[in-house]
Order: sequence, then C-alpha cells, then structure tokens
Amino acid sequence: MDRLELSTPPATVPQAPPADPEIVISVRDLKNAFGEQVVHENLNLDVRRGEILGVVGGSGTGKSVLMRSIIGLQTPAEGSIEVFGKSILDQDESATIDIRKRWGILFQGGALFSTLTVAENIQVPLREFYPRIVPPLLDEIAAYKVVMAGLSPDAGPKYPAELSGGMTKRAGLARALALDPELLFLDEPTAGLDPIGAANFDLLTRELKQTLGLTVFLITHDLDTLYAICDRVAVLADKKVIAVGTIDELLALDHAWIQEYFNGPRGRAATAAKGTAKR
Repeated sequence: MDRLELSTPPATVPQAPPADPEIVISVRDLKNAFGEQVVHENLNLDVRRGEILGVVGGSGTGKSVLMRSIIGLQTPAEGSIEVFGKSILDQDESATIDIRKRWGILFQGGALFSTLTVAENIQVPLREFYPRIVPPLLDEIAAYKVVMAGLSPDAGPKYPAELSGGMTKRAGLARALALDPELLFLDEPTAGLDPIGAANFDLLTRELKQTLGLTVFLITHDLDTLYAICDRVAVLADKKVIAVGTIDELLALDHAWIQEYFNGPRGRAATAAKGTAKR
C-alpha cells in the first residue's frame, strides 16, 4: 500500500493557499536493513516545525530504528535524511555538530550515566559542545533544567539509582533540554509510568512545546498521549510510513491495522477519555 497523503478538505469559499509549513525533518526513500532483514524500504516522512508528531506502529516496524537513523546513530542502506534543511548523511564533522547542537534526545529508560548525579548528567552535552563553560555556570544551568523538567531542586545531587521511574524520565528530559534545543526526540517517554505520571509527563511535554517553540518527534504506544498532545500521527507498517495525519483523518482510512489500533478496546477507551475531558 502506498503512503497516503492526508489533507484538509478545501474551504467552500476559494481562498489563497496557506504557505507550506517549514519542514524540520525530511526523510526520503529510506531503507534500513540488518543482514537480509529489511526493516524500512521506500520510507518517506516530513516533520513540520512546531508540531508534536506521534510515531506509532506494531512491534518490529522499526520506530526506534527510524529515530536512530534521523539522529545519525544508524546508517541507512539507502535514502536521504535532512534535518533543518541539511543532510545528516554526508556532512563533515563540524557541520554534523552544528546540527546536533539544535536537538535533544530522551532515549527509552532515560539512558542516564549511573555513576553521575542528575546534575552531572545534564552537564554532559554542555561539556561536550561548550567545553569553555566554567563549572559555576554549568551548575546553574543544570539546576535550571532540573526545575524545567518538573523535578524538585534537590534532585540534582542524586544518582539515577535513587530516582523513581518517573523521576528518571524527567532527569533524562532535563538532559535533553540542556542545549536549549529546537527539536526534541522522545522515545517511549511514558512507558512504565502509572496513568497519573504519564498524564503529567504529557502535560509537561505540551507546555514545553508551547513555551519553547519546540518541534517534537514522539515515539509512543500510549493512545492517551496521542490523543492528548499530538498534532499529527505517522503510522509505520509494511516497512514504510503508510499514513500521516490527525487522528480523525487516520480514522477515516480503510486500513486494517489503523482501524484495529484506534478502534480496539484501548483506542475506544482513549477516545472516551478525550470526550470526557472536553466536557
């Protein structure tokens, strides 16, 4: 099945077409393979500036592989990837660094260094990209990011082993925000959190997006997250992105996996919860 391009129906009264939104991430004809196992083939995706794009798909569809390809941790077999209008596949080291400074990443589980405190973890990207920043300023920035991520100020001196699951996710988020990024990658940020913790993390993500003007690339299985904060959703199936659109647009498509995903028991519960929240 070819990828579907979804669009809003034209207005009744003819109007000048709106300017195309700026594309922050552009993936074209991507192929990822591990030996003879092809994960992606002819995958295409655009991420617009200022949106929260949710990325969903069944197990083994390569959601995390797609993210790793975009951030340069996975070299694709074929295709092109541009971030901020620049290719990430054929840049020299200095150009790649300039691009990496503009994004932040929250990996699954937080991916904190166990031998470093929360504050020291936050300082890692600062030390890597801005080695001339003096320690007092590093401490000040780390303390600010701790609070920005919704943690108590006393979380800074703690080690990852002393944190709850929710605190670990927020500490990882604080590190992702260390460089004041324009683009934020979140890989299953609410996985393992209780419903209240997940809802609070969703709220924080939306507030940060609005306050900081972030573009967010969000991998998730959490239907509540999709309904609560995602502007659009990209669906991975059949080794490619088969559709991108709002949830209402996706629900209008006659595709078995999409219908099962959004109209199954969990999907109906998320829809009902959304309707209750609106009343």
